[in-house]
Amino acid sequence: MKIPKIRFVGLFLIVFTLLSVQLIFAQPAKIVTETIMVPASDPGIQLHVRNKHPEGVSNFGTDRIVLFVHGVTYSSESAFDLPLNGLSWMDYVAQRGWDVYIMDLRGYGRSTRPSEMSKPAAENPPIGGNTDVAVKDVGAVVDYILARRGVQRLNLLGWSWGANIMGGYTAQNNAKVERLIFYAPLWFVKDAPPIGGTGPLGAYRTVKKEEAKKRMVRGVAPEKQKELLPDDWFDAWWEATLRPDPVGAGQNPPVVRAPNGTLEDLRKYSMSGKPYYDAANITAPTLVIVAEWDAEAAPYMAEATFANLKNTPIKRMVMIGEGTHWVFMEKNRLQLFREVQLFLEEPK
Repeated sequence: MKIPKIRFVGLFLIVFTLLSVQLIFAQPAKIVTETIMVPASDPGIQLHVRNKHPEGVSNFGTDRIVLFVHGVTYSSESAFDLPLNGLSWMDYVAQRGWDVYIMDLRGYGRSTRPSEMSKPAAENPPIGGNTDVAVKDVGAVVDYILARRGVQRLNLLGWSWGANIMGGYTAQNNAKVERLIFYAPLWFVKDAPPIGGTGPLGAYRTVKKEEAKKRMVRGVAPEKQKELLPDDWFDAWWEATLRPDPVGAGQNPPVVRAPNGTLEDLRKYSMSGKPYYDAANITAPTLVIVAEWDAEAAPYMAEATFANLKNTPIKRMVMIGEGTHWVFMEKNRLQLFREVQLFLEEPK
């Protein structure tokens, strides 16, 4: 049977229109990046904040805003905004219509660094904010974001020591927290600490490239290391880690500098059997996520954190197979992104 020409043209236009609409919606949203310096509660201290969100959008609900904070050694940029294969964790979240923020605590990244960091480390005692100060820094940034977007709550994610910070903040400010994610949380240390040792601490510490790589693959079978963390991915991370610290990057060999005040806190809490915060005081829905081969914050720490969340209406624990403390830059990074996003976007 012969199809009338007009009908054929009509069918063609319908199919073409549907395909065009699919292509439009398949394109990721254009993302806007903003750099913000937020005053800390202490005069003279500026906290570096990076924001990514879809272009043309400025109104976000409490369930579509999230703040990330880093761990004890490296700043947020090289963890949460590291574009591997063209995609960073921040990009992944922002492309889904979210307002996503990362911050550097004082002494880290692009935030204000204490003057003692320009002198030899041995000349001064440990500097930089301890966990109490870090909680106040997070509070300053949270309040800034809430005021900026005109909302009452937001979501929080803390990695490693950052999980202790976010836990301590949430235990005191549940009303401001929509959902909470502990990524590789610290708890009591059973073995020798991976950094800092037990001897005297200087004002800050420095990390060389080969030292960073050795720490990252600790406990991973040699035959699995390159598959887990390709050399070009590690090199990209190292370059991104040096970028916010031109003083450390200018040394020979280049180093990353990190304040030692945090290590004093690790000795005071994680190594002493005394928790920094009471997880039973957290009432926000909480996800605990950890990788199978994490030698820094071993899975038993995540399990202990999870067990102490006694008053959350929703709590969940997820383990990523074949990953370490740095799974965000390893072959299974998208598993981490997806599991966190699933929790964030899950209806209550």
